[in-house]
Amino acid sequence: MPDLSRRQLLRSAGAAALAATAAASGAVSSAATAASSAASSAGSAVAAAARRTTLAGVIGKAAPGPGGYTTLVAGPGEKHVVRTDLGVKPKKGRVERRRGVLAFAQLSDIHVTDAQSPLRVEWVDRWDDEDAENGPTGLLSSSYRPHEMLAAHIADSMVREINAIGKGPVTGKPLALAVQTGDNSDNAQLNEIRWNIDVLDGGEVRIDSGDPEKWEGVADLEPGFYDIHYYHPDPLPEGVEPDRPRAKYGFPAFPGLLDAARRPFTAEGLKMPWISVFGNHDGLVQGNFPTAIEGLSAVATGSTKVISPPVEVSKGEVLLALATGRVTEVLQKVMSSPGARTVTPDPDRRLLTRGEVVAEHFTTKTWLKGHGFTQQNVADGTAYYTLDRGRIRFVGLDTVNLAGGSNGSIDRAQHAWLKSTLKQAKKDKKLVVVCSHHTSTSMDNDAGGDRVLGDELVETLLAHPNVVAWVNGHTHTNNVWARKKATGKGGFWEINTASHIDWPQQSRLIEIANNKDRTLSIFATMVDHGGPVAPDAAKLDDTHALASIGRELAANDWHERAVGRTGTRQDRNVELLIANPLRW
Repeated sequence: MPDLSRRQLLRSAGAAALAATAAASGAVSSAATAASSAASSAGSAVAAAARRTTLAGVIGKAAPGPGGYTTLVAGPGEKHVVRTDLGVKPKKGRVERRRGVLAFAQLSDIHVTDAQSPLRVEWVDRWDDEDAENGPTGLLSSSYRPHEMLAAHIADSMVREINAIGKGPVTGKPLALAVQTGDNSDNAQLNEIRWNIDVLDGGEVRIDSGDPEKWEGVADLEPGFYDIHYYHPDPLPEGVEPDRPRAKYGFPAFPGLLDAARRPFTAEGLKMPWISVFGNHDGLVQGNFPTAIEGLSAVATGSTKVISPPVEVSKGEVLLALATGRVTEVLQKVMSSPGARTVTPDPDRRLLTRGEVVAEHFTTKTWLKGHGFTQQNVADGTAYYTLDRGRIRFVGLDTVNLAGGSNGSIDRAQHAWLKSTLKQAKKDKKLVVVCSHHTSTSMDNDAGGDRVLGDELVETLLAHPNVVAWVNGHTHTNNVWARKKATGKGGFWEINTASHIDWPQQSRLIEIANNKDRTLSIFATMVDHGGPVAPDAAKLDDTHALASIGRELAANDWHERAVGRTGTRQDRNVELLIANPLRW
């Protein structure tokens, strides 16, 4: 069966109108005319939605220039690849029979970042450079990104693009909701959690902390604390040694970028309800360490920010501290060194508990209070829930292990709740879409003991045929896996979507369609945010413009250049076939 194209969509929409042709005289009745007009309008709307997705065009990297720096270019679109890994074959005529069930958007790993926070550990990033002592480990590079001050602007640009699309590009169903699959913030701070909620809700947002009059962080040109390991977007003073991103990797200047990133902007807000799940960066410091560790919250709200590590602190010492949980000791050591500067303290940088993060979602401008989280979650200190939309039951899991560690797992109480929830969904004749931050393959964290890991959770989901998809993030990479039963018949699709913070900065639109032949098709379509392909250094006055700069800088992050986070063609625009367990 050929892949579904926009031409086929229009042809299918036109067929509905032809069915209303008057049989006896060949004259078209007024009712048929209305049907034809409606079908044509629907077809046009679907085509318009598709034109704003990667079905029509994909943003890619141009040939590298000096230092390996690459600009971005618009390339051809990618049709949906039909995948039959679960043993369900496409049946003839399904395109004409198909009816949309539900369409929704997925946003993942936004990592809204307070890039001026004293609790940031940008200074360890250099130890993962390719010329670092003993070579890169891959463990430290996510501690700093040259564009992290633009994460909220990238999110707003993505929100605007999703709103403009508005419908599923295949079924034409209006987007019923958006699902945010964790790591919505970067460092479990109050201000980051609030910025994320406010960007998705809409209204005025200012991504700034500390001194309201100036930037205070590793990216500025503060005398005495200029460090060549960081990207400094403003023009360098005469006689100052160029930073490594410029000298070694070819980064351009973007004068005024830090001030532009701090300016208030009006976020558009999602024009649909949105729900969220808990990610490791939402509940753990730097995504790894419990917020309750003594002294960490005081560092976050305090006035000492480390810019450069002292020579007496080695990479090996830091790695040992990470492995043994002696984070506070190392922080105290580097905070008393000459490479630490005084910055403006800010109480809004305080660290939140899981319960406090959940509670913040009830302070919202939209009608969906809690954004999936419930008052029972607030009372119990949990972060898992269900939410129904039509024939679909969304099950939000909390896969964060608060004992520490970036990877996930769930506790036995949540596992028992999940099994009961899935059993009830079958009785209620609901299809189930599971949402979490972690993937099954990254749920290997047994810290604290007696945890349910990925393999066991997959078996639980496979035992319930009404589970059709598991949507998640964490890897910052596009992946789609078929999770099959041991018999080889039946299973579900695990849909893992790239991040906003790292290249390629994409989201997904997911549509569930009934093929009216005892099969379902799940369409997953990648979306690039609305920032221009080529950034304009002179235009820093809206979020699309800033997001454009953020995307190009992300594509050139020296630790990310060789990482294939876009996935394969089978991981991006896909039609995933699965048996319809409810047979309606």
